[in-house]
Amino acid sequence: MTLQAIIKWFIIFVSLFLIAFAGFWAYALTSFGGAFDTYYSKQDLVDNYRSKGAEIREVKRLINRITPKNKSVNIEFDGNDKLFYFHVIHDDAYRNSWDLNIDSGQADSLLHELNWTRGTLRKLKTALDNANCISVRNGEPCQVGFQRSGMGKYSYNLFDAPIADSLLTQYQRSCTYIIYNKQLVLEYGGGAIGPQCFPDSVAGKQSY
Repeated sequence: MTLQAIIKWFIIFVSLFLIAFAGFWAYALTSFGGAFDTYYSKQDLVDNYRSKGAEIREVKRLINRITPKNKSVNIEFDGNDKLFYFHVIHDDAYRNSWDLNIDSGQADSLLHELNWTRGTLRKLKTALDNANCISVRNGEPCQVGFQRSGMGKYSYNLFDAPIADSLLTQYQRSCTYIIYNKQLVLEYGGGAIGPQCFPDSVAGKQSY
């Protein structure tokens, strides 16, 4: 095969790859039905905590109370009838589920594993709505997700006790975290595309 033919086929291959890649993202964005077309800011994250701090801490208390000690759960609601994701970890076994209906058999299976009911989900959804938030992950810290912004998401990491100095140093070194106080760290998780660090992270690294 001549060099010219090799170059020709290489260009064709790259072109097909780019078309497929663009098609994948067009399909993904369409499938999520506008989930990524709303944008929030660091100030929105802070303002929500200042007005909804008690409600956010109640989400933390609820999820840690209802989750079995030997299991971990990470869940995000997408409206009243769907879950953006529902992940359960038990003894290092991961069950990751995406884009499922609350009344589906798949959701029922995960609820059974946690000894939850659909009533438990409704109670958790109400607590998140009261906090103006959309997701929660149990543990220490407990992570309560505020809102998605584009393909990223703003969250609160809530600790039971003051954060150790060594851990504070790790947070300070990362552009995805802002220390709010000794028991709360703000987080911005970037999506597959778009910013990966806190917007205005350099200016916003100070504690509040």
